[in-house]
Amino acid sequence: MSALTVSQDPEQSWDDLVRFWEEMEWPEGSRVEIIEGIVTVSPAPAYSHNLIAARIQRRLYSVIPEDWEIFQTQAIAVPSRWGMFIPDLVVAPVRDHTDPETHIPAALAELVVEVTSRSNARHDRVSKPAAYAAAGIPLFLLVDRWAPEGPAATLYGDPEGDVYRPLLTAKFGEPLKLPAPFGLVIDTAEFPAP
Repeated sequence: MSALTVSQDPEQSWDDLVRFWEEMEWPEGSRVEIIEGIVTVSPAPAYSHNLIAARIQRRLYSVIPEDWEIFQTQAIAVPSRWGMFIPDLVVAPVRDHTDPETHIPAALAELVVEVTSRSNARHDRVSKPAAYAAAGIPLFLLVDRWAPEGPAATLYGDPEGDVYRPLLTAKFGEPLKLPAPFGLVIDTAEFPAP
């Protein structure tokens, strides 16, 4: 993963940073996020990474309301944390489809899902959850293929400030239950281990 640092001098605003993020020509297929004020360019996720996201998405479609959607490439903004993130999955109510914005406020999300890659595991474990909690996103699911104790999925909730409370952890192979409004059990045995 390579990162490009954009200086945050007193003259630079959040809007300037977002404009830079939107207007710059980035490598085709890369994921470009702003993490703690740093524009971060990551390569496209691996097949197994995408497979995990797709399997979770398939399960979520069976339980979400008709006026919600699951997005794979939706940028969500957390200006208070100088962050523009593109989670692997975002579950949020459908907005006016004529909205020209490239991103939505993170607070609109009901659930975000991050699947770690070896190169970005720290961001997925530390920086992003802090921002998602600060934005008040009710649930955060971290599927950590590279966890030190072995591959596991951890559901976080009850955000307070920039901290989530871990609700449950399932090692790959164990069931993972998402609470209301989802009421869904995900079989992590379907997830490919690294």
